[in-house]
Amino acid sequence: MASTWHTLPNEIKLAIVDNLDPYTARIFSKVDLQTYKVCVPSIFKSVRLGSLDQLQHFLENVPRTYYRHIQELDLCTRSGSNDEQSTSHYPRAASDAVLSILIASSRLKKLVLRMAGSLDKSIITPFAYLQELRILTIANCSEEEHSPLSERLVVSIAATTPNLEQLSLDRITRSKLHAPELEGVYPYVPLVLGDEDVPDHPVLGSELSLPSLLHIPTLKKLTIRDTHLGDSRWTTIPVACRLEVLDLGSCYRETEEYNGLCTERIMAAVGPTVDEFSLTTSVSDTVFAKPAATPLPRLRKLHISPFFPVDSVVDTMSNLAGSPIESLSMQCYEDDVVDVCSALEDFLSLRVERGPEFYNKLSRIDVSVTVNDHSTSDAEEVEERLEATKRLQEFCRDLQLSSAVGKAVPESCSFVHELSPIRPSRSNSIFLGSGDKPSVFASRRANTL
Repeated sequence: MASTWHTLPNEIKLAIVDNLDPYTARIFSKVDLQTYKVCVPSIFKSVRLGSLDQLQHFLENVPRTYYRHIQELDLCTRSGSNDEQSTSHYPRAASDAVLSILIASSRLKKLVLRMAGSLDKSIITPFAYLQELRILTIANCSEEEHSPLSERLVVSIAATTPNLEQLSLDRITRSKLHAPELEGVYPYVPLVLGDEDVPDHPVLGSELSLPSLLHIPTLKKLTIRDTHLGDSRWTTIPVACRLEVLDLGSCYRETEEYNGLCTERIMAAVGPTVDEFSLTTSVSDTVFAKPAATPLPRLRKLHISPFFPVDSVVDTMSNLAGSPIESLSMQCYEDDVVDVCSALEDFLSLRVERGPEFYNKLSRIDVSVTVNDHSTSDAEEVEERLEATKRLQEFCRDLQLSSAVGKAVPESCSFVHELSPIRPSRSNSIFLGSGDKPSVFASRRANTL
C-alpha cells in the first residue's frame, strides 16, 4: 500500500490530504517524511494560538516557510499566566510576535486577533500586504480600564487591509483625541490616552475614529459590540461602503435610550444597502415605519439579540414596518422564553389587526434559546416554556408563517480553551494547548524542508 501511495502524482496526494480533517492529516503525516511534506499545507491551513506564550512557542518551533500555508489564524496576545497586567509589561514582545507571524502569512484569508490592550503601531504594516484577507475580527481580551484597545489603532488596521469584506470589533475603546467631550463626564466611559503616535492613514489621514470605517469601500459586513457608539461623526462622514450586514451591540455604561439613539443614527447612515441587521436596542424613531422614508429599504432579515428589552419588541417591530422584512429571528435566555413567545404573539396579533399591508413580506419567525447547562428549573417551569413555544408555533401556522424554536449555537469563547493532547480533536485547526509542541515530523528534519 505504501508503494502505491508513493507512486501517486503529487497533485493526487494533495487532493487526498486536502479532504482529510486536520486531526487525521496530522496522524497520517507521521507515516514517513515524504508523507509529512504532503500533509504540511493541510496541517497548517488553520492555526489557533490561545496565548502569547503559545504564539512565541509556535514562532520558535515551526519553520517560517510553513506560515505561507496558514489561511485561517486565531491568536491571542494575553499571557498564559492569567496575570491581567503581565502582557502590558511586555508590549514590545507581543507586538513583535504578532508582527512576525503576520508578515510571513501571505495567504491569510481569515484572522481573529484578540489583543490584551493596544499593541505597538508597527503591527499595522503587514496588513497592507495581506491581499487575500477578507474576514477580520479584533477584540480586547483584557479589562478595558487597565488595558484599553484604541479605536485609532483598530481603524488604521482595518483601513490598511486592501480587500477587507467582513469586520467584527469587540470592546474597542474611544480615543481622547476623537472624544474629548467624554473625559471626566458621567458615566465615565474609558478613553485611550497617548495614541496620537498612530500614523496618519494614506486615505483617512488623522481621522481614525470608528465612523471612518464607513470609508472602507470593500466592507460588506460590520459588527461592533460592547463599544461606545456615541460619536456624532457617524451621521456626517461620507459612506464609501455598501454594507449588507450590520450587527450593533450596546455600551453597558450608557442607558438603553442613549444606546438606541446611537443605533438609529448608524442605521440611518448605512441603511440603504443593508440586507441583514442584528438589533440589541429598541428602535423608537417612527421614520423607520414609513416605506417611502425608511433608511432601511432593503432590510430582509432581522435578528434580535438576547439583550434586547422584551417589552420593546412590539413597539420596535411596529417602528420597523417600513422595511420589507421576510425573516425575524429572536435569541433569548432560557428564563425569558415565555416572555419572548408572548411578545412575539402580541406582535403577530398587531399584524392581524393592521391588515395585509403590515409586514406583508414576513414569511418566517424563529426563536433560538441559549440553554444554561446548570439550570435549576423545575418541571413546571419547563412545561410552561413548552406550552409557550407551542402556542407561538401554532399561531405562526395559522398565519401561514414558518417557525422553529431550538437551542442557540453558542458563539466562540473569548479565549481558546485547552484541549487534552491525548483526546482526538476534530476541530478545523491546529491547536497548541499548554505545554504542547507544534506538530512537526522531526525538529532536526523540519528546518531543512
